Amino acid sequence: MEIFNHNSNVHFLRIRVFSIAVAIMLVIASVALLATKGLNYGLDFTGGVSLVVDYTQPVQTGDVRAALEKGGLENTVVQSVGGSREVSIRLQPTKDMLDAKGQVNLDKVAGTVMQALKAARSDASLKSRSSVSAEVGAELKSDGMVAAVFVILGIMAYLWIRFERRFAIAAVLTEIHDTLVTLGVLALVQREFDMTVLASVLAVIGYSINDKVVVFDRIRELFRLARKAEPEEILNRSINSTLSRTIITSLFTGITMAALFFYGGPAVHNFAITMLIGIVVGTLSSIFVASPILLWLGVSKKDLMPVTRENPELARRP
Repeated sequence: MEIFNHNSNVHFLRIRVFSIAVAIMLVIASVALLATKGLNYGLDFTGGVSLVVDYTQPVQTGDVRAALEKGGLENTVVQSVGGSREVSIRLQPTKDMLDAKGQVNLDKVAGTVMQALKAARSDASLKSRSSVSAEVGAELKSDGMVAAVFVILGIMAYLWIRFERRFAIAAVLTEIHDTLVTLGVLALVQREFDMTVLASVLAVIGYSINDKVVVFDRIRELFRLARKAEPEEILNRSINSTLSRTIITSLFTGITMAALFFYGGPAVHNFAITMLIGIVVGTLSSIFVASPILLWLGVSKKDLMPVTRENPELARRP
């Protein structure tokens, strides 16, 4: 199955100066957004209280939010859970909800919330409650950053072994680009950043590198087959020959994430949205950013071929 002709010759590298300039501007803008607006960290990272409330009759999240605001509880996050009769309520506890040691008193929080809800509707009942401390949230945040760094370093080591150092450098630069731009979009729209979003960011890193490895494999193959072709021509032919695969994979993965967003429930909304953003950014960087960086680094046929036939590297390479 192909969308584009396998032998098409669209000159993607002709606009490499423009595409790299746009990529750099997007990275700078993303860093600026992260430094100024920052990510909208959820309760997983900031700490807080989460409650699940059952109703005997269907209820609208807007009505629940209005009842909480009437009871003096503002800035709460209310979402439907598994239907129209169960809602999740997340909030930051106020000072009067803390005990003498400054710790969250779940009884006080639950009592205040249920009092506000029952004042509006008497059929509300508390199903569960839990809290996350700010210290735990800070630890999760640092662990997430460490995980992302290790993923990128592992990718670099893998590509350095499988291909050549220029490929590893190009891959890491584009992975940093994809990750920062995805986070920049999240900071711009202020989507809640919780553990599911962190998991999706790590998934975006893996998805993005998969696209680039396919293009890199084709580059290596064409370099070994071609006799006198210039690096720019090889890179351009590689993008064209893998373009259908790249678009089809991104399209169907995007359809899956869209279905997850519309039918998976509120719990996975942020995961699906982050994946959709990452898929678009990763696909565009595979086409317009990774290969221009390789060309700028000076990749050539000599980098991918053993110096002599007796070189033991020849036997190792697929």
